[in-house]
Amino acid sequence: MKKPLLILTGPTAVGKTSLSVKAAKKFHGEIISADSMQVYKGMDIGSAKVTLEEMEGVPHHLIDVLEPWEEFHVVRFKQMAKEAMKGIYERGHLPILTGGTGFYIQALLYDIDFTENDADFSYRKNLETLAKERGASYLYSLLQVRDPQAAEEIHENNIKRIIRALEFYEKTGTPISEHNRAEREKESPYLFAYVVLNRERQELYRRIDLRVDQMLADGLLDEVKKLKALGYTKDMVSMQGLGYKELLAYLDGETDYEEAVRILKRDTRHFAKRQLTWFKRERQTDWLSLDQKTEEEALEELAGILQSKGFAAGRRVL
Repeated sequence: MKKPLLILTGPTAVGKTSLSVKAAKKFHGEIISADSMQVYKGMDIGSAKVTLEEMEGVPHHLIDVLEPWEEFHVVRFKQMAKEAMKGIYERGHLPILTGGTGFYIQALLYDIDFTENDADFSYRKNLETLAKERGASYLYSLLQVRDPQAAEEIHENNIKRIIRALEFYEKTGTPISEHNRAEREKESPYLFAYVVLNRERQELYRRIDLRVDQMLADGLLDEVKKLKALGYTKDMVSMQGLGYKELLAYLDGETDYEEAVRILKRDTRHFAKRQLTWFKRERQTDWLSLDQKTEEEALEELAGILQSKGFAAGRRVL
């Protein structure tokens, strides 16, 4: 018997946090964060981290567990998520994977193998040096030649993933996009429902702009100032998150405040668009529009999706 797994994902600001908590209470679940930023301590406002009040007593995992200087990547995410799921299943509850990092979701859902090919890191070091000397765009141009499909799926500024893709090609002679495609074709070890929440594009963008304004009102700039004072720099993965890198650029005198806010809103909209593109490529997804729906109506639709997948919707699923 495959163990059940509910995925509630979607673009930033769509409304995942609130609905996932309601779903956890309705279906006796616990939430695992599939977010690359909420895992860090002290990065609360910019990551739109769920608050204790918003949790409403529902257990949340992979929130506030790492320091901003610690490395967090897909391999570590898989290890931590699987450990959390083990405990959730033992308690007879439903794991609900919630967040917008599609790469992490895909890795866990299909148990994709990301083991290193060997222990020779010299090529990686060369690429890291190239990135510092010639910039991310140069590395990205190399990837476009070696693996055009991977270049479409990886953002030009995501140096870590670009380096990994180039390194994989160098070591195996195979594009990483082909490897990932083959891994995705594997059958999932879970009985799952992969639900993508969505809204009409202009409404989503309106919510993004409002969220940025609220973050700033809640003290995002002070949060970034505090992290900067603690010695956290733009070279750290954690500080490259939306909200942090833009305001850090302002604090470093690279731009003025109004321009930093404009760029933050623009880049967050672009990020949401990339998220939607990713989810549209994923297989076996169910899309749930939140437009013109109450949360109760959305939950009822979600219950129907679970039932169609073989879950015991509306009561304990285990």
